[in-house]
Amino acid sequence: MPLQIVHHPDYDAGFAVNHRFPMSKYPLLMEALRARGLVEPDALNTAEPAPAAWLKLAHAADYVDQVINCSVPEKIEREIGFPVGPRVSLRAQLATGGTVLAARLAMRHGIACNTAGGSHHARRAQGAGFCTFNDVAVAALVLLANGAAQNILVVDLDVHQGDGTADILADDPRVFTFSMHGDRNYPVRKIASDLDVALPDGTGDAAYIEGLAAILPELSSQKRWDIIFYNAGVDVHAEDRLGRLSLSDDGLRARDETVISHFRRLGIPVCGVIGGGYSTDVPTLAARHAILFEVAAGYA
Repeated sequence: MPLQIVHHPDYDAGFAVNHRFPMSKYPLLMEALRARGLVEPDALNTAEPAPAAWLKLAHAADYVDQVINCSVPEKIEREIGFPVGPRVSLRAQLATGGTVLAARLAMRHGIACNTAGGSHHARRAQGAGFCTFNDVAVAALVLLANGAAQNILVVDLDVHQGDGTADILADDPRVFTFSMHGDRNYPVRKIASDLDVALPDGTGDAAYIEGLAAILPELSSQKRWDIIFYNAGVDVHAEDRLGRLSLSDDGLRARDETVISHFRRLGIPVCGVIGGGYSTDVPTLAARHAILFEVAAGYA
């Protein structure tokens, strides 16, 4: 079976090519997936904007309204890292709706991936760190609200700690948040996940995979998880300009294989989101993000 992929052309909000957030990686990722033969018409799904009612499960109602109406205060826009105009607002709603759709497809097919998502710095009260809405937190709460899931695990392997996800889901015992990230990286003030593993600068393939492989059995033994949300940020790569860790392309592939194979062997659905990745060489960055889809396709 082909891998179920969720995408929308408006994941690209049209930032300038020199912006710190490499917005053009989204269409370039789709080009990379097509070049690899991973895009099948009957398994390509179009995201729809998340309705306000979903967004307000995870975020303060006034903040959701501000984003939808493009009236976010300048102070919060500075914390997000860009103005929230119509294209950014639509993109945030689409990426969140895309993760909800990918989660539903994962529960039906076993695995699915969104070509966006992983906006884990958006907290309940506001966005931050290039993240407007927290798509994984919203999707988890939507599944819980409609009874599609009772126990959810978030595996966040972006190089930055998943502070926003931890903030939103801290008081919900139905969701367990795990973040393995660079210790000396953004955010300066971490918000404790249910389990945090902080790695020293320069951590490479062998130490990373060894540590991850030791943790996964502990996570899977805690509960019978109904779904895994996997944030496969590629900013752990040695050449990422914001990362400070030292994984190679082979290390990224081994990481994704370690996570996906572990949970799929147990019959647990996996919803993949792409998370962070920062490079001025955006085609190469898109190729790194494509690794998640290459690995996931082996389990479709």
